[in-house]
Amino acid sequence: MVSIIVAVAENGVIGDKNALLWHISEDLKHFKALTTGHPVVMGRRTYESLGRPLPNRRNVVVTRQEIALPGCEVVHSLEKALALFPSDEEVFIIGGAQIYAEALPLADRFYLTRVMHAYEGDTRFPAWDESAWRLVRSESFPSGRDYPWPFAFETYERR
Repeated sequence: MVSIIVAVAENGVIGDKNALLWHISEDLKHFKALTTGHPVVMGRRTYESLGRPLPNRRNVVVTRQEIALPGCEVVHSLEKALALFPSDEEVFIIGGAQIYAEALPLADRFYLTRVMHAYEGDTRFPAWDESAWRLVRSESFPSGRDYPWPFAFETYERR
């Protein structure tokens, strides 16, 4: 099962200069709780922004480059990344924008953190057809412990 997990600002921005633009500790905990014990698939730039493999997860990096990344499996396409896992295993696509665009038509589940604030950035989440998805869970917060704006955790399943 292919799952996308992403935090998106209200104007579609997901990052700038290969970095996150906000720090919502509740979202980081949510991400960790959902993905721990599952494979994560990411593009090379997302891996570089993390700086290391995520612990307690099988890390797969998609890149055209011929590189070795300690603690990660390197493949040259999203298709090859997904072929590493049985179809019943939940595989999390964790970014960036190009990998998200490729994964959207294949995804069965979509974990979206809606950040109710606009940010300036150079990377946006690709357009997606909300009518193709059914909202199955939503939890809203007026702010975070150390984050001043509202956000929501939403889970969608493909119709």
